[in-house]
Amino acid sequence: MQRTLSSLSLSPSVKIKLVAAGFQFTSDLLPLKPLQLSKEASLSQLEALEVLQTVRREEGGDEGGGGGGLASLTALELLQKEEELKSIVTFSSQLDAALGGGLPVGKTTEICGAPGVGKTQLCLQLAVDVQVPQCFGGIGGQVLYIDTEGSFLLQRVVDIAAAVVQHCSLLVEDDEQRVAMTTFTVETILANMFLVRCHDYVELLAELHLLPDFLSEHPKVRLLVIDSVAFPFRQHFDEMSRRTRLLNGLAQQLIAMATGHDMAVLMTNQMTTRLQGGQSQQVPALGESWGHAPTIRILLHWAGSRRLAAIFKSPDHMGSTVQYQITSEGFRDVDQSEQPPSKRPRTHTDQSAASRGDASL
Repeated sequence: MQRTLSSLSLSPSVKIKLVAAGFQFTSDLLPLKPLQLSKEASLSQLEALEVLQTVRREEGGDEGGGGGGLASLTALELLQKEEELKSIVTFSSQLDAALGGGLPVGKTTEICGAPGVGKTQLCLQLAVDVQVPQCFGGIGGQVLYIDTEGSFLLQRVVDIAAAVVQHCSLLVEDDEQRVAMTTFTVETILANMFLVRCHDYVELLAELHLLPDFLSEHPKVRLLVIDSVAFPFRQHFDEMSRRTRLLNGLAQQLIAMATGHDMAVLMTNQMTTRLQGGQSQQVPALGESWGHAPTIRILLHWAGSRRLAAIFKSPDHMGSTVQYQITSEGFRDVDQSEQPPSKRPRTHTDQSAASRGDASL
């Protein structure tokens, strides 16, 4: 049964423009891209994007219902599915341990921090690590990297990739690993990294609208990076309610992508200053409502000359803080033997004894 456009939750002015352009049913709009619809119906690009998102959401709901039945999983089936999904290692054994193995697949994770603390470096590291072959404990996937700030550095990726390839080559023990190394090279790592540059929030939303089609054509993508999600949404917004609405829609879309396509979604966020009790403090940007969107939030920050990573929101992990460093090879641990005990960061195990029962911060 075809669904009419008049039944959708769109503004009257948008519906009038669609009808005037000759569109009557949701099926008429499904083949179109935002730019096409914008031109044909005299809509702004953002209006066209919102129309297509609404249509896809409504059509997807009809298809996913299976004729009105309730689609569900048992708790046991959900547990088995989560056990099948692997994590992406960060090459910091302490941060991996705190995260229960690394960046979780099937969930959304946000990295917050001030400029220069290492957010992009961690993104680049994970964009390489997601490609580590399964015989080495990796997941052998591909990555889609959305760059909104122009901070993607190709030479840095080459350096990190070379270090990971060298690391895996030293671990070779059997024929399967030996064969895997013939195709796990810097060149293949670069070939499996898809880069998109977005200059504003409209381009970002448009790219995410096209993402389902891209993922259907590239089923091996296991990591989506958005560096950063904050930058395009902190500009050109006089109406904060509109920004909040767009961010809420973006959050729901990313959660659906992570769970529906079994991939990790990694976003970076900037810091902003907030006054509280007469004092200013640094907090993640985009407001408190956005803070509920990612499943996991990690804060990268400075403590003197030390770089620390703190898990401050997670339903599965203890709140913990670990130390890391950025080397020529990438995101790495700090050698604990070189630090006096008073300077060593508290690990996941250390904190569990000190704050047992506080399982989610």
